[in-house]
Amino acid sequence: MSAPTQRVTIKDVAAAAGVSKGAVSIAFNHKPGLSEPTRERIFAVARELGWAPNSSARSLSTQKTDTIGLALCRPARLLGLEPFYMEFISGIESVLAEQSCSLLLRLVSSLDEEIVLQETWWRERQIGGSILVDFHQDDPRVEPLKRLGIPAVAVGHPDLTGGIPSVWTDDATAMAEAVRYLAALGHRRIARVGGPAGLGHSAIREQAFQTTLRELGLTPSPQVATGFAGEEGARATRSLLLRPDRPTAIVYDNDLMAVAGLGVAAEMGVPVPDELSLLAWDDSQLCRLTHPTLSAMSHDVHGFGAEVARELFAVIDGRAVSPRPVPTPSLTPRASTAAPRAPRD
Repeated sequence: MSAPTQRVTIKDVAAAAGVSKGAVSIAFNHKPGLSEPTRERIFAVARELGWAPNSSARSLSTQKTDTIGLALCRPARLLGLEPFYMEFISGIESVLAEQSCSLLLRLVSSLDEEIVLQETWWRERQIGGSILVDFHQDDPRVEPLKRLGIPAVAVGHPDLTGGIPSVWTDDATAMAEAVRYLAALGHRRIARVGGPAGLGHSAIREQAFQTTLRELGLTPSPQVATGFAGEEGARATRSLLLRPDRPTAIVYDNDLMAVAGLGVAAEMGVPVPDELSLLAWDDSQLCRLTHPTLSAMSHDVHGFGAEVARELFAVIDGRAVSPRPVPTPSLTPRASTAAPRAPRD
């Protein structure tokens, strides 16, 4: 029986390439300090010896990897329930399949954890680029990731993404359309159940919501900041319907919360749409399966994901890109919205 093959070490690579172990480390941690010929010689020797640091040997053959990274800061259970990200990821995958690439998806518990993860991915050559989502105001990821030089595309308004190439939806215009539609039906007390206050797109929607109410001469209405889970949407809806001046219409930041809100209205004996109109963000199959069906702000989430992926490949290829919005979500009226039965003013 033949003896087992001896494991190749960083020392072996350094000796064969005629460089120090430190130079090999610099090369494979993607750090500056080596000439390109030296770096390529180290890669060539490592390929010949069959050794690679914390990534597949195939990655040594090119500066471009066949994997794209996406980190999501949200509970795994919520990701499985939320139609938006399932559609968004399917759009990304449709483009990756064309490029024979894979998606490396990780869930993180904080933005700081994501920064460490992105740094590890890049320095270990596990990804060729990254898609960044759920931007916060003064987002802490911007500067560290720009310093690393990771090819990236941000899903968010350019005011939030610090110069990282971005693709986004015009949430302010869409929110204004939603409020104007409800006001045109005769609603005068319109509330909103929004996502976490720190999220940039939540803040954009919040400002547009209140600005549009003021422009219409309506009294500023309550906004409840919460998570995106159904139980949180239910809790927020219950608190609004228990108010003495309860709203006659509610706009929700996602479909899960809107469906949960519909259930709470039934539980409390508030008929929809006779006494309460409900409108969801990001139309999905859920909105079409409820009774009554839910009006929603609709856009092509699958196409949105595909556009983000295409933009990332343009960045990786070194092509000039500029921030641009995808088509603005548009209103799809359904049975859950109607004129209020009687004014409550």
